[in-house]
Amino acid sequence: MKSAQSLSKISFLNSVLMVLFLTLATGCSTKFSYPPAPKVAATPDYKYLVGPGDTVNVIVWRNADLSYSAPVRPDGKISFPLVEDLPAIGKNPTTLARDVEKALSKYIRDPVVTVVVTGFVGPYSEQIRVVGEASKPQALPYRQNMTLLDVMIAVGGITDFADGNRTTLVRPDPAGNKLYTVKLKDLLRRGDISANVDMKPGDVLVIPQGWF
Repeated sequence: MKSAQSLSKISFLNSVLMVLFLTLATGCSTKFSYPPAPKVAATPDYKYLVGPGDTVNVIVWRNADLSYSAPVRPDGKISFPLVEDLPAIGKNPTTLARDVEKALSKYIRDPVVTVVVTGFVGPYSEQIRVVGEASKPQALPYRQNMTLLDVMIAVGGITDFADGNRTTLVRPDPAGNKLYTVKLKDLLRRGDISANVDMKPGDVLVIPQGWF
């Protein structure tokens, strides 16, 4: 039986595929739109979660030989001296440090561990994805207080063929994925800062092509 998390992920992917299909199928012949995205959406208590591709520096106090810099493997686990295959994905650095302490306690007395994350990638479920008529479509790690403008700077803006004001923001939500409209043309080409909105972990931007 599939877990609730897996089903939620499948539902979210279906929403993204639906938006892509409508974008390709309708062009400008049919005007479909969604409510404007909320301007404020950042979560004040957001904590970064470790993902595949991150590098974690495990610092063991007074045990330099056990301190190690370890990449998070594609399976979401890390390995370092005395500990193999410790799950890291989806944990914040503090939680991961406590897990490392528990694993090391079999070998040393009262270990004190600090975990520092570098090379931020984050879990796939929290990455910001930009598809369609962006200059450089890609997935980006989410950062606290990231805005739509920050994302567009990272992807190099939109192409000359983009219908920026019909861009759809697909936002995962436990109650059902939400669809919003954002006005990239107003933000990027007209300098309308009121079109800037907060991003949330897992957001997907679908930028359609304009039909001329």
